[in-house]
Amino acid sequence: MIRSLKALFEVPPAETAQERKHRLNLAAAALLIETARSDFQEDKVEQEALEKLLTQSLKLGQSEVHDLIEQASAQVDESTSLYEFTRVINDHYTPQQKLQLISGMWTVAYADGDLDKYEEALIRQVADLTYVPHEDYIRSKLKVKPAS
Repeated sequence: MIRSLKALFEVPPAETAQERKHRLNLAAAALLIETARSDFQEDKVEQEALEKLLTQSLKLGQSEVHDLIEQASAQVDESTSLYEFTRVINDHYTPQQKLQLISGMWTVAYADGDLDKYEEALIRQVADLTYVPHEDYIRSKLKVKPAS
């Protein structure tokens, strides 16, 4: 108990730029993984879309993306809410980066050709938690939505 009280008053060690970047990448990957899992179906097309998004947007190699997905999946499995991921996003992302993340979530959700109500609810919740305006949320949805 004394150790817990002391921890409240200790200054955490400074985070390097590389560590911060990795933490941001993990948070973004975790939210994309949550999107892919939210319809309760393991879909290879969504997984491929997720990997492609991470490779292109983060400019990482294939093996780095696989490692990132593995680490982010473990964090998602242990998490109890979206807050731990959205807090990191809010602390470090610009409004434009937040909107890109929401667009990426739509891309993953639409990858299998079917937007599930749970996917849409999750993206709406993340948009609210990251303060993405509703009109931008809708605009990104319509931009990514495949033509019927």
